[in-house]
Amino acid sequence: MIFSKHYIMRLKVFLCMLLFFVTLVEAQKAQRIAYIDMEFILNNVPEYLEAQNTLDAKVTKWRNELDKLTRHIEKLKTDLINERAILTQDLIQEKEDEITLKQQEFRRLESLYFGPNGDMFLLRKQLVKPVQDQVYNSIQDIATRRKYDFVFDKSSDLVMLYSNKKYDISDLVLKSIVRDQKIQKNKDKRAKKSAPKKELTDKQKKALADKEAANKKKQADRLAKKKKIDDARNKRLADIEAKRKLLKANKKKKGETKKEQDN
Repeated sequence: MIFSKHYIMRLKVFLCMLLFFVTLVEAQKAQRIAYIDMEFILNNVPEYLEAQNTLDAKVTKWRNELDKLTRHIEKLKTDLINERAILTQDLIQEKEDEITLKQQEFRRLESLYFGPNGDMFLLRKQLVKPVQDQVYNSIQDIATRRKYDFVFDKSSDLVMLYSNKKYDISDLVLKSIVRDQKIQKNKDKRAKKSAPKKELTDKQKKALADKEAANKKKQADRLAKKKKIDDARNKRLADIEAKRKLLKANKKKKGETKKEQDN
């Protein structure tokens, strides 16, 4: 049977495509895939929560400062609108300049706090990024040891319509982080114990001596104050006892006088 060149070409293309899909299926069968829930992991790392709380407190403080400045600018604008009719041109210009300066200050602070290289970015890098790096390092270590080809993040923008729990290695990553932290803490303790004690400088010795002297003075002052209170209380008790004895003696004397008069 004789086939046309066009048919042979189509057959070759079909066979190539078939070979490609077979190879792809076989490759997919050999691939090992896992996923993690980054949000779950980070929310169970105390260092991350502490760092995030510190960052949130700073952000709240900065936003409150900007909100306060915004309200002040709005008040200046409102005052100018209400008073414009009775102000001279110079005063109007002065108030407009003040508003402009406050607006410039607002933009400067906003950029300082929340700009691309602002305080929030730097603080996040300082506090949060080390913990995130620790998580990523644990994931990479587990993926390398268990020979995973892909590890997805369930809490990211990746849409996972279905996920089998047996492929979830979040708990494994979390245990790895806790173990590494314990190991590091033990290393730090041993290093601290074995580290030679540094000789104190004259300034440090003086500061330590001043601190000890201040503590001794505080203790002496407390003892003196306590003695003064005790002495005052004892004096009051002695006065009360003396008055009681005097009253008793006077009562006894009156009784004896009355008895003599009766006789």
